[in-house]
Amino acid sequence: KKKTVSFSSMPNDRKINSTAACISLMLEGCELKKVRSNSRMYSRFFVLDADMRSVRWEPSKKDSEKAKIEIKSVKEVRVGKKTPVLRSNGLSDQFPDECAFSIIYGDNYESLDLVASSADVVSAWVMGLRYLVSYGKHSPEAPGTGHPSLRTSWISSVFDLADLEKSGRIPVSRAVQLIKALNPGMKTSTIELKFKELQKASDRPGTEVACDLFVEAYCELCTRPEIFFLLVQFSSNKEYLGVKDLLMFLEVEQGMEGVTEEKCLEIVSKYEPSKEGREKGYLAIDGFTRYLLSADCSIFDPQHRKVCQDMAQPLSHYYISSAHSACLLEDNFWGRSDISGYISALGLGCRSIELVLWDGPEGEPVVYTSPSAASCVPFRAVVGLIDQHAFTASAYPLILCLVVRCSAPQQRLAAQCLRKTLGEKLYLEPPNPVASYLPSPEELKGRILIKGKKLPPTCEDSEGEVSDEEEGWELARRLGQEDREAPEGGGLRRVRLSRELSELVSLCQAVPFQDFESSRRGQRYWEMCSFSEVEAGRFANECPAELVSYNKRFLSRVYPSPMRIDASNMNPQDFWKCGCQMVAMNYQTPGLMMDLNAGWFRQNGACGYVLRPAIMREEVSYFSANAKDSLPGVPAQLLHLKVISGQNLPKPKGSGAKGEVVEPYVCAEIHGIPADCAEHRTKTALQSGDNPIFDESLEFQINLPELAVLRFVVLDDDYIGDEFIAQYTIPFECLQPGYRHVPLQSLAGEPLPHATLFVHVAITDRRGGGKGHRRGLAGRRGRRVREYTSTKATGIKAIDEVFRTATQPLREATDLRENVQNALVSFKELCGLTPAANMKQCILTVSTWLLHSDSAPSVTLNLAEQYPPMEAQGPIPDLLRKVLTAYETMIQTSRTLIESADAVYGKLIQAQQAGMDFHKELHRIETKEGLRGRKLQKALESFAWNITVLKGQADLLKHAKAEALDNLWQIHNAGQSCGIGRNGSASPEPSRLQAPLEPIPE
Repeated sequence: KKKTVSFSSMPNDRKINSTAACISLMLEGCELKKVRSNSRMYSRFFVLDADMRSVRWEPSKKDSEKAKIEIKSVKEVRVGKKTPVLRSNGLSDQFPDECAFSIIYGDNYESLDLVASSADVVSAWVMGLRYLVSYGKHSPEAPGTGHPSLRTSWISSVFDLADLEKSGRIPVSRAVQLIKALNPGMKTSTIELKFKELQKASDRPGTEVACDLFVEAYCELCTRPEIFFLLVQFSSNKEYLGVKDLLMFLEVEQGMEGVTEEKCLEIVSKYEPSKEGREKGYLAIDGFTRYLLSADCSIFDPQHRKVCQDMAQPLSHYYISSAHSACLLEDNFWGRSDISGYISALGLGCRSIELVLWDGPEGEPVVYTSPSAASCVPFRAVVGLIDQHAFTASAYPLILCLVVRCSAPQQRLAAQCLRKTLGEKLYLEPPNPVASYLPSPEELKGRILIKGKKLPPTCEDSEGEVSDEEEGWELARRLGQEDREAPEGGGLRRVRLSRELSELVSLCQAVPFQDFESSRRGQRYWEMCSFSEVEAGRFANECPAELVSYNKRFLSRVYPSPMRIDASNMNPQDFWKCGCQMVAMNYQTPGLMMDLNAGWFRQNGACGYVLRPAIMREEVSYFSANAKDSLPGVPAQLLHLKVISGQNLPKPKGSGAKGEVVEPYVCAEIHGIPADCAEHRTKTALQSGDNPIFDESLEFQINLPELAVLRFVVLDDDYIGDEFIAQYTIPFECLQPGYRHVPLQSLAGEPLPHATLFVHVAITDRRGGGKGHRRGLAGRRGRRVREYTSTKATGIKAIDEVFRTATQPLREATDLRENVQNALVSFKELCGLTPAANMKQCILTVSTWLLHSDSAPSVTLNLAEQYPPMEAQGPIPDLLRKVLTAYETMIQTSRTLIESADAVYGKLIQAQQAGMDFHKELHRIETKEGLRGRKLQKALESFAWNITVLKGQADLLKHAKAEALDNLWQIHNAGQSCGIGRNGSASPEPSRLQAPLEPIPE
């Protein structure tokens, strides 16, 4: 029977959902392009012999017995450009990676390099060939049945349970509900249509269906070909994963560490629907699909679902989730004040709420966000609500930003209300005059801080005058509600402030901002400034380094421009990149900006606090928010994103007139520092229904990973204007590598049931090999001149001499790291592996070549040695010789790195510490040297650059050594498990790196 589950654009509208269907296509044959070593391509017709023992092609100058490859001689089938011929420069841009595949065959490991018309054809040939290589002696079941022992018997048992009358037939309506229950999210109309098609094709109309038709309908509707292909890639046992297969998949593709067979059996027992599969430890296609869709396989790293960052840093070292008009449910101008807005904001982990106090009609203060609001909320009610919900979503401190617009008597009532209602939660201790920084979120757990104006110490009366804040008056003026004039000649307004309210302010005293120099000399750590969006934007563009430096010690709050009367949001990234901690957002307004804010604050257990990057916290560090390239001491990374397919995509809201057709495409956006901001989109999936196949690879360079956010947007391609379907926003640091499902959300950030994107995530260091920040990957590296990071001259002789001592260690550190990276890249390429491959998979791949051939040369790993050599006995083919040479180079460069790293690391840290010894004396030395103006600024920048470079390069070297030790561990582990290792009892156990979520030392 012909299978009918969609596999995108198979020729002649063919559908694939089993290995048998793949072999059926191969038996019929199709046209493929054969690539020769001279980079020329020739179209040939390839076909599988009827006895399934050889693949032939025609026309050919060779006689028919030579223009073929015997299945038994095939060593490996590689997907993508994984051989030197396919990677050659003349071809690399002529066809996409997913349209190429190679057959490695014969005792000399020759390669037959082929290019297909689409990725689907590649999938069918690769799936079929891999099956035949494993089971050449046992022909598969008749096309269409796949592997009946697990899947078909399970589906039949489900049918039997539903067959209450035991008549061998069930009503179509019951069959539809059964399939819908097994595959949530599938439309009833789709299932009904499938039953009608099958009933018509088998000439069995009626209101009931038999078991065989139910099984067929289920297989066609519920088999996702892209997951089936993935399963066959890793399966060593027909069409399901055994425990060892699953373990390999989790380690190699999903980047999981410390996976055991017990863990794999847990997954099987949790997700495999068939009783037989659970008993035997097999994960078939349905269980595998369930697992990939589950929370256990989420794209969001589960470590970040709880608080995982160091919470003992000063408050100014964190981004703080902040709300502007939290109580408004609509826009600022026509908005309706409603108390539920506060509950919603606090429930989302918001840790800073703005309260604008106005005189109330009943003699008690009320809260507005503008005087035009249709109704007002009594201040007492708001405080009661805050007391009730302040710490339901997060235990860390809540900051109430009071903007006082009420009279002194009503201010006293407000102060009494705060003291009485909040009680012990209210933080009233005076600042420690000896300290230099604010307390940490950990120290302030469960406390509520009041941000507001404070009476000067000289004022002894019950009330006094203080400078007013600009926030709130601009809108009042637009609405004709302002009852006081600005002072003549400009300057700040003055307002009356009661002593009772002033005394509630401790660690967040609001002061007007003058300039950065005045702040550096005179601002105290507990004083903070608020900036309008326009003012903060000007500083971010004109003097970003000074704004970053200011925010290391002081809190700053950025509020939206009063011109945003529609309550639209500013882009928080514009201010986060400069270290601004509190960017006040209109929580009631959905869209891109709120997506970024909500996504960003998920990364630390959604507690409302996110630790800023180390480069923005350290007292001496060089960071320019507007940098156009990689930053000193921060390794740039490449994000390789493959958007594979979409599931159960809803129609855009209000698109009923378009009918049922949705033609979606996916936009992937990176938001971060300007150098990182980028956007790529897939092609439109035409006539694809709710489950489109995209199968497209996108790539992004990330220069500051700690500040980058990835946003997926699904849009409906329409000539009138593309319509929004769904989105999902995730911090770069929270991405899990491997095959993952993205849980899509609506424009308002609410989950869309069963709507997902299926993607593959891989992260590499920008220049090729090595681990991409605990996600061990290695990419192709082109020829280039090696770049060395160097120090910069400050113009101060004594300091420059200290930094000059680091010139040689910096070169040595780069050479040690990059020599290992280059060797890793060469070795992985010769093994024909994907960028996600780790060292264990490399060894297992080589062992597979050797163990699958009767005439294989003898190659062994001597595990008695710490750096195990790979030794060959007797003559070996050219490809294997190259692999052995590449392995030897990798081992030698790794050894040099491991044995030299500590000494070079010591020299770098010594130079950095010697430089830091000058830091406290820096201003005295500058004065002595007569530096001022531009020269002084350049000297300070160069000094900070040098300190940052030395620390950064030292850290990179330390990570490189840990990774090299980890690779040795994997070599020993794989050598013992795959049978090519000998003398394995002495295998070392270097401690393996855990995910680096420990606090970064300041």
